[in-house]
Amino acid sequence: MANVIGELLIHEGLISEAQLVQALACQQRQLLACQQMDRNRLGDALIALGFITANQLDAFFNPVPQVPLKIANTGLSETFLVDLLLKAAYLEGGTFTLKQASDALSLSFSIIDELVSLVKNQQLASVRSASGYSLSTQIFDLTRSGREKAEIAFGISRYVGAAPVPLRDYARILAQQTVRQVEVDDEWIHHSLRHMVIGEKMLGQLGPAFCSGRSVFFYGPPGTGKTSISETLGNALPGQIYIPKAIEVGGQVIRLFDSAIHFSVEVETAESPHLDLRMSLKHDPRWKKCRRPVVMVGGELTLDMLDLRFDPISKFYEAPIHMKAGNGIFILDDFGRQQVEPRQLLNRWIVPLERGSDFQTLNTGLKFEIPFDQITVFCTNMRPRDLVDEAFLRRIRHKIQVKYQTEDEFKEILRRVCNAQGITYDEVVAEYLIDNFYRKAGRSLSGSHPRDIVEHIVDRARFMRRHPELTTEAVDLAATSYFVEM
Repeated sequence: MANVIGELLIHEGLISEAQLVQALACQQRQLLACQQMDRNRLGDALIALGFITANQLDAFFNPVPQVPLKIANTGLSETFLVDLLLKAAYLEGGTFTLKQASDALSLSFSIIDELVSLVKNQQLASVRSASGYSLSTQIFDLTRSGREKAEIAFGISRYVGAAPVPLRDYARILAQQTVRQVEVDDEWIHHSLRHMVIGEKMLGQLGPAFCSGRSVFFYGPPGTGKTSISETLGNALPGQIYIPKAIEVGGQVIRLFDSAIHFSVEVETAESPHLDLRMSLKHDPRWKKCRRPVVMVGGELTLDMLDLRFDPISKFYEAPIHMKAGNGIFILDDFGRQQVEPRQLLNRWIVPLERGSDFQTLNTGLKFEIPFDQITVFCTNMRPRDLVDEAFLRRIRHKIQVKYQTEDEFKEILRRVCNAQGITYDEVVAEYLIDNFYRKAGRSLSGSHPRDIVEHIVDRARFMRRHPELTTEAVDLAATSYFVEM
């Protein structure tokens, strides 16, 4: 990834090739000196050497996709965009306005105006009516030739929507928005996990792990908080990124934006009655400004979910699940319980984790490379030696064991759960619970148990139509319903 960033900095004219070589050598010396690979970034070396300023680097790592004002600036061919416009109009009964086309294709008014001129010149559309001289009042109709051409275009691909972004533009901005440049510190860790009971030793491990922007391997017994920690820190990652609605590769469309994963942070603005979109747009509307994504999959994950999915009916692609996690975090929960063998799944990840890039293949046979930029988190309650070999563990930067809670931690979790449920916490009852159902039973203290036991107490109280209380009787009844003697 460092070389990718360096190449982009050179391409932007911010540094020279000689400066990159010198900065990489400086970075390597720092790594050998302090052995803290995750805390020494290429950007830090460039700033230290005076080759670039902190402000320049910040602007580079927070790119804003510029609004294209001409067809040539979109990176797409006239033919591709004309077909897209015709298909969008066809679905609206063959009638469209410039504003409708602009919204449907997520393109500026100036580009739509250029496209309409093309379809008019090719006699694919004509002006149906206009209430004035302004372009905004004109209504267009597809001609017979226009409808026929739209039908032919549908035969190639039924994709209708935002004009896609060329692969090279996507890869460039994905690399610039890398999750590895996210700055987190001890205060961020403590603040993000303040609602959880976690020991200082583990907090000290979590900071460097998520600061690295690399892979993390959580292992330990079930119910100890591995998934909750991963998801919480993922949702707390600072910074906002731009995600394209779709990508174009070799004339094919890959839909990337997923409203179930990508949460927009943009505020809807009032529509301009004069279609002055060039002035009101803050960035290329083909992109959405979002929070860094958090994607979590469990036992349902299969190998084919990591490849492009082609729909033979719609004739366009859906991006694989881990590609949607780009610039964010991908959590593989319950690792080892997938339908595919763990080693097969891990072999699929070895090259991306090591090279920082992934390869996908279209049905046409075209193979292309994209940056593999995400924090990949593996969570398992199985023994690591039953899942992975030492060679793979070497490629995972951080291995963190999440153990059962101590008695003090267990009581603190119980106290917080009671407070959240409006129940008065009783230290004597908490001690009774631990003594009778953990010490004497030889049962380990799991951090998820207090929540579950209190929920049992609440359920029974609701049934009995009385206020829930933490009493020895309530604990006995809840524990009897909750624990299973194996």
